[in-house]
Amino acid sequence: MSVYSYDKLIEQTRRLAADFRRTTGTMLPVSGEIARHDVSHYLGLELSNDQTAGYDALGKNEREGLRIQIKSRVVGDAVKAGHRIGQLNTQGNWDRVILSLMDDDFEPIEMYEASRDEVIEAINGANSSRKKRGALSVAKFKIIGELVWAKELGKIV
Repeated sequence: MSVYSYDKLIEQTRRLAADFRRTTGTMLPVSGEIARHDVSHYLGLELSNDQTAGYDALGKNEREGLRIQIKSRVVGDAVKAGHRIGQLNTQGNWDRVILSLMDDDFEPIEMYEASRDEVIEAINGANSSRKKRGALSVAKFKIIGELVWAKELGKIV
């Protein structure tokens, strides 16, 4: 059993990752774990600990029974044309994707949600190299997705 709570560890990780990025100009690979925490906390999801399940969380309440893949991107103050989200496993066992956008301090700014069909359609419409990798831009995800949480508004849907 750890001396620290999960929430406290995430907050320390958030600060360390932001300081590391400001100091070195490179990213620690922790934004995904921070996003899993934030999305589950703010949207009331139950995290899965099964790394092979193909999804990160299970829905509760209005998302009951849905398998949700969580993606993240540190965008600072604005989404730039080059911002991409991590590879999506199009063969995976998931129903929806939630993208958490974070500021330079790894704090959540906005969260967008898209259905499997919307995501697959967007990937299939991408150029062939992106399609093979299951890659989407943040801008495209914002177009196909629905804003479900914002820092200023809290939970929207």
